[in-house]
Amino acid sequence: MKEIIFVGAGGFIGASIRYMISLWLVRFSQYSFPLGTFLVNIIGCLAIGFFMGVGFEKYTAIPFKEFVIIGMLGGFTTFSAFGLESFEMLQSNQFKTFYIYVLGSIIFGLMSIRLGIAISQ
Repeated sequence: MKEIIFVGAGGFIGASIRYMISLWLVRFSQYSFPLGTFLVNIIGCLAIGFFMGVGFEKYTAIPFKEFVIIGMLGGFTTFSAFGLESFEMLQSNQFKTFYIYVLGSIIFGLMSIRLGIAISQ
């Protein structure tokens, strides 16, 4: 139960930070390019790579993985989790799984958005 509270609190913080960054960056984007989402995804991947690489989750008093990695970074961007899982597949030479996961996520994600729009109309 304690871990769920940490995930929820971290998720609230991460989602709030994502929203504030996106609002702030809209002022600088003169094009239709989603700069806020793009930068949040890159920052999230950098952060999750750093925290997993350093192994902070092993050396803290709080459930660090639940609060920061799953909660904050999960609320900040789920793309960071997608990036980490994809990277781990590459590291373990699971190339077929990697390609299925990456291409499947993109293709079926876009198709699901289109299907959801079609269902709603």
